[in-house]
Amino acid sequence: MPLTPSPRRSALADQVIAQLRAQITSGEWPVGERIPTEPELVEQLGVARNTVREAVRALAHNGLLDIRQGSGTYVVATSELAGVMNRRFADADPRHVAELRSALEAEAARRAAERRTEADIKQLDAALVRREQAWESGAAAAFVEADATLHMAIVAASHNEVLAELYADLGGVLREFLRADVGEELRPEWHMDHSRLVDAIRDGDGDRAAAEASSHPYGCRPGRLRRG
Repeated sequence: MPLTPSPRRSALADQVIAQLRAQITSGEWPVGERIPTEPELVEQLGVARNTVREAVRALAHNGLLDIRQGSGTYVVATSELAGVMNRRFADADPRHVAELRSALEAEAARRAAERRTEADIKQLDAALVRREQAWESGAAAAFVEADATLHMAIVAASHNEVLAELYADLGGVLREFLRADVGEELRPEWHMDHSRLVDAIRDGDGDRAAAEASSHPYGCRPGRLRRG
């Protein structure tokens, strides 16, 4: 008896997948946010419910979306590679994540000091101000996002597209570990000054920038980088 071939995804479903992926990768649907409901997507896209469902399931399978029964569907990654990394490193030793972040950011800071433009410096200064304001507000969630934004700006200033894309794909993993490390409370003794790092990049001192980047422990709380 001949085997029945598995049904292939329709061309229309592929189009919807591309549209939904664009919403995610552009940041219109940020990581952590719930996407529109199935009926809302049907109305917005003008396609059948089954097509929307097929597209959402495909993106969930690829790790970009998380379907939570009774709650909705949430963005968990900005690319397929990021989704794989989120799953692969979910149970990684926090110390190893810290070491990976330190290595990537030290190299990014060194290259940023060599290649930064005036526009990069303005962006770094603005991100540093937002990070300090978030710290002073005492809002842990806002601080995590502001800290991540500053480090992303440093990586972007390296003008190394491969490094920037790899760091962006790891962003979800890094944020989750930082959230766990920071917890719900910001305390003065945990504050780490990043102004020296930005100054080293501004001064074009690659060695100093790399040293500053690698000297920052992951997160805020000394001694908390341990499993469990």
